[in-house]
Amino acid sequence: MRPLCIQIHPQDTVAIIVNEGGLPAGTRFDSGLTLIEDVPEAHKVALTDIEAGAPILRYGSIIGYAERAIAKGSWVHEEKMRMPDAPALDHLPLATAVPPAAAPLEGYTFEGFVNDDGSVGTKNILGITTTVQCVAATVNIAAKRIRAEILPRYPNVDDVIALTHDYGCGIAIEAPGSEIPVRTLRNLSLNPNLGGAPMVVSLGCEKLQPMRLMPSSTLPILEAAPYVVRMQDEQHHGFGEMVAAIMEMAEKRLAILNRRKRTVCPASDLVVGMQCGGSDAFSGITANPAVGYASDLLVRAGATVMFSEVTEVRDAIHLLTARAANEQVARDLIREMAWYDAYLDRGGMNRSANTSPGNKAGGLTNIVEKALGSTAKAGASAISGVFGPGERVNKKGLIFAATPAADFICGTLQLAASMNMHVFTTGRGTPYGLAMAPVIKVSSRSSLADRWSDLIDVNAGVIATGDATIEEVGTQIFHMILEAASGRKQTAADRWGLHNDLVLFDPAPVT
Repeated sequence: MRPLCIQIHPQDTVAIIVNEGGLPAGTRFDSGLTLIEDVPEAHKVALTDIEAGAPILRYGSIIGYAERAIAKGSWVHEEKMRMPDAPALDHLPLATAVPPAAAPLEGYTFEGFVNDDGSVGTKNILGITTTVQCVAATVNIAAKRIRAEILPRYPNVDDVIALTHDYGCGIAIEAPGSEIPVRTLRNLSLNPNLGGAPMVVSLGCEKLQPMRLMPSSTLPILEAAPYVVRMQDEQHHGFGEMVAAIMEMAEKRLAILNRRKRTVCPASDLVVGMQCGGSDAFSGITANPAVGYASDLLVRAGATVMFSEVTEVRDAIHLLTARAANEQVARDLIREMAWYDAYLDRGGMNRSANTSPGNKAGGLTNIVEKALGSTAKAGASAISGVFGPGERVNKKGLIFAATPAADFICGTLQLAASMNMHVFTTGRGTPYGLAMAPVIKVSSRSSLADRWSDLIDVNAGVIATGDATIEEVGTQIFHMILEAASGRKQTAADRWGLHNDLVLFDPAPVT
């Protein structure tokens, strides 16, 4: 391959090296630019002389300031840059650049499982919710036996999963922030892929009682179909009887789920979560923009699309509030940013703690650069709504569902928000998967797609080499979403059974 580098915006003062393995000093590009030192793959090269203290631009935005003079053709890395402050939240543009609605996409469908509440599943799963960590090991044993001994008799049910977690009785259940894990567990239980009705295993003495988890005033599910096993009930004599009680109740649920069939549903019934993990400098120019294009297609088809990860949008918030559908949505975005700023401040940290050693090895100098690339997953549509951590999304269009950026916390919260399809981009490589929803994994680099050929579903690295466009790869992702949602195409994670644990976000203290 001839020497290649990518400049995103005409005003950018740096470009990204495309060639695998990087390029040595003396390399000359077609533009006439010559490297004066070795520059690794995905890292930045100075396109012009940059004076000490001058801004360094990528994506047309300031990603840092030069600590000292940087010569044209130099490698631009963390030691040469000072990170800018995060945008202040009190003087942001509010719905000042709302994108016009694009022409609707009609006629796109998938085959899903319609639930009584109107939601639609892309899988048909028996989910066993747990109210406390104490029962997790027991439920895991029961789920393993159900999967081996009972599930084969119910061929229309895809799987049996235990919604286990580390939430225990040490939690301060009335403390500020404690509502987040509680509503997360509640809404996980109501995920469309679990058929719309939970089965719950309780210990009996825990703070989070089943009726607190599923209050009858708002969710009369447990009264109408009381699928609850309490392990401390006196009729259970010994561990074997506890497991048997879980298995007996599970079979009743399996019989109901087995009657469900896939039916043709409009693409507007999709709730798709977008996330990135193990990001590199290519993520913001290949995988994330392609996912953003797919996001726009989904929005045009009437679907719900969620992007998340507060710290990975915080430094681009001024771009997002301007795109909000109205002033209230913009203020809701600011509310979530402010809450998370305060949360980090209480822990003595700030958003710069986000960037990992792998991100930096992949060319992402700081969280500012990472955030500008991360927000590309949101495409170009107007932001129609904002929801807090663990809240159930009930609007169509492009949604900001606030979550931490930690991969599995984000995925868990997006499932609680009603996600029935997931798209996950990665540059460094992350063996990520969820049992509750199909996960389409998109690589930012062709070298990763080649090395992990049995884990990556879509290679967006072809955008960097000019072998495909953002629009072409984005369209490929859009069609794969419809195929995977219909059960016609199995994702790599599901083929391997690569399903990570759920992880709750609990900002409340432990007593």
